[in-house]
Amino acid sequence: MIIYSSMSGDDYRLIVTIVKKGIATKVLDATKEAKIGGGTVFLGRGTASRKTYLQILGMDYEPEKEIIFTLVEKNKLDQTLDIIVKETDLNKPGKGIAFVIRVSEVIGQIHMLTRPKTTEGGHIVNAPIKDCPIKFDLIVTIVNDGFAEEVVDAAKEAGAEGGTIIHGRGTGIHENAKLFGMSIQPEKEIVLTLVDKNKTRQILEAINKAVKLDQPNTGIAFVLDVEKAIGICHLTK
Repeated sequence: MIIYSSMSGDDYRLIVTIVKKGIATKVLDATKEAKIGGGTVFLGRGTASRKTYLQILGMDYEPEKEIIFTLVEKNKLDQTLDIIVKETDLNKPGKGIAFVIRVSEVIGQIHMLTRPKTTEGGHIVNAPIKDCPIKFDLIVTIVNDGFAEEVVDAAKEAGAEGGTIIHGRGTGIHENAKLFGMSIQPEKEIVLTLVDKNKTRQILEAINKAVKLDQPNTGIAFVLDVEKAIGICHLTK
């Protein structure tokens, strides 16, 4: 019998941090040192509209990104954000972004229950975090390999600043093809687009029109409410 602990999601927050490649290790080391916990790192690539791309052999060079998922207790959210800002300089333009998503339920984090409740850490942060006056949504779009650029282009034309692309693979019941009797799970591209809440509907409709998400086996998009955002406000000025 498997025993697990299910905890109220209102006690936890998911911090999503997107930074240049090579920075994630600093964030993980700092949060571990402060006894907050670790995180999960994904590799992706950025597409921000105000990024100046270098030309290498006539091809656009898009810098690789690291996406960090950090699940933290609500009472340690501000402390964790302070550490992330200190290690990444997110309060400066061009360093990356971080945003907070409310979690509905948590399973498998039993060590969080037994760890002493403390807000003390090993870091002193001098730069205060300023809340962004603009409210944001996160649009998560999952499409077949090769369609992410269309999603990003459509989102930009509808008012988004850009997005971050992550690669994955699908396991839907209608998605498996056969080759020599073996199942093939097609590659997927996941696009994370942080948008002004007032523009969510128009951007979502533009994405749907561009990649035809209302047709079978094309993909899916959903919207998550963002509780707090850091490093994005300068883009909206």
